[in-house]
Amino acid sequence: MKISIVIPVVNEIELIRQSIQRAWSAGADEVIVVDGGSTDGTLAEAASCHCQLVESPSGRAVQMNQGAKHSTGDILVFLHADNWLATDACSQIKNAIDSSASEFGAFRQRVNHDSFVYRWLELGNEMRVKWQGLIYGDQAFFISRGKFDLVGGFPQIDLMEDFQISRTLRKHGRPLMLDGPTIVSPRRWVRGGLVWQTIRNWMVCGAYRIGVSPGRLSQFYRRHDQ
Repeated sequence: MKISIVIPVVNEIELIRQSIQRAWSAGADEVIVVDGGSTDGTLAEAASCHCQLVESPSGRAVQMNQGAKHSTGDILVFLHADNWLATDACSQIKNAIDSSASEFGAFRQRVNHDSFVYRWLELGNEMRVKWQGLIYGDQAFFISRGKFDLVGGFPQIDLMEDFQISRTLRKHGRPLMLDGPTIVSPRRWVRGGLVWQTIRNWMVCGAYRIGVSPGRLSQFYRRHDQ
């Protein structure tokens, strides 16, 4: 069972080398970096590392689908550049899929910050996966290639692609929740303020549920480098 880790990036010059190294350390058989038009040297830095580099139009869904297209793994793991996995993460995936009827899932999170408030955030995100079957991108979403192809990959929308593919996959069973953890950078919460960023996330999700288009919602959700 071969595992491909796909890392979509835009302007991650400070993190990309470490991201690639950590993906290999997690047990990947293949690491694919999909650059969405970086202007800060990320492309050249990734090219100097041990990985398969793919250039793509910008957009997380587009980039992840491009990474999947160029991969050869039986299982795909989609990882943010500022997240990393435990050293036995790929073994956890293989064991879980071998012993379960489910073919997709996520990891428990550990936000890389000492404040106890983040422990509540981690718990809430875990409960969302367990109760609603909704996996967000910073939980290291993984899926078998067969199931990924069956649902048509990520919907190529401006935002909420993780939310929407989770909705589709709920028709095929419940997601696995593995111990992991996936370590998550707190940079978005630190930059935007923990409370305000959390409220913003809730508002975006709520608006999407009632039919606001991903294109409109993307105007209120800034990229990390903007």
